[in-house]
Amino acid sequence: MKLGVFLVVYGELPLAEALDRVVALGLDAVEIGTGNYPGDAHNVPELQREVSARGLEISALSCHGNPLHPDAELARASHETWLRTVEQAAELGVGTVVCFSGCPGDGPAAMKPNWVTCAWPPDYPEVLEWQWSERAIPYWTDAARVARDAGVRIAIEPHPGFLVYNPETALRLRSECGDEIGVNFDPSHFVWQGIDPLLAIRELGEAIFHVHAKDVYVDAHNTARNGVLDTKHYARFGERSWSFRSVGYGQGAQFWRDFVSALRIAGYDGVLSIEHEDGLASIQEGLTKAVEVLQAAVLRDAPSAMWWA
Repeated sequence: MKLGVFLVVYGELPLAEALDRVVALGLDAVEIGTGNYPGDAHNVPELQREVSARGLEISALSCHGNPLHPDAELARASHETWLRTVEQAAELGVGTVVCFSGCPGDGPAAMKPNWVTCAWPPDYPEVLEWQWSERAIPYWTDAARVARDAGVRIAIEPHPGFLVYNPETALRLRSECGDEIGVNFDPSHFVWQGIDPLLAIRELGEAIFHVHAKDVYVDAHNTARNGVLDTKHYARFGERSWSFRSVGYGQGAQFWRDFVSALRIAGYDGVLSIEHEDGLASIQEGLTKAVEVLQAAVLRDAPSAMWWA
């Protein structure tokens, strides 16, 4: 298993300088943002040259957006970025594209996305069924075909606010649309929902295509008062039920050892891509601490044959 970083954290730096910082951290791989929420795409030949020159690998290209957005222009822009990303991945020989599932509105005339979170009144399950049958399944069935033709896998990142936000919804999309669709597993998104990431790894198994290493701190007091569905700004740390943190500052070192072992058991031996979204730590401090925790947890070599084999 290898360690990498989601390079958008160095988005303000020239590519060469950003990659030099990755090397200085002792990392093996980079995940590249290609547009939509993560940021702008890089020139493919330059990207290939600069990454290879430093002995790094590209774990994935990422283009988190909302291709199911009820605003046709926003949906089109997300989709076109996704298409370009698949083409870039094929050109670079990168096998995985990370993205969100997207979230439609509540019907054909909607203007904004509508994330359904309860089963009553009956309007809500009706909206949810329309979103899946009329928007998500047709779109991702076609997208899976495009990915198959390009030799690329689609790693959907479960995230609240989108149709795919937990193991059940991820497996539904995969079942409905094709095995080219799997998961970018970010444990922080599961922890703050109250989902056990280790159990989620067992549930998802071979559907795990890529992994983010990001932590989350759940404030027991604020959660007891208001639950985990928190819409307060991320900067209001003292008032929020949960906040994203650097690896090791939400869950302890034992969790990360168990996490790596669970991934290994499930058959994942790829890159752990560190994603820095910690508003209480600088980029350098957050990444340095994350690398320390993960280097102590990661099993880098496949086991040799054992006596019972």
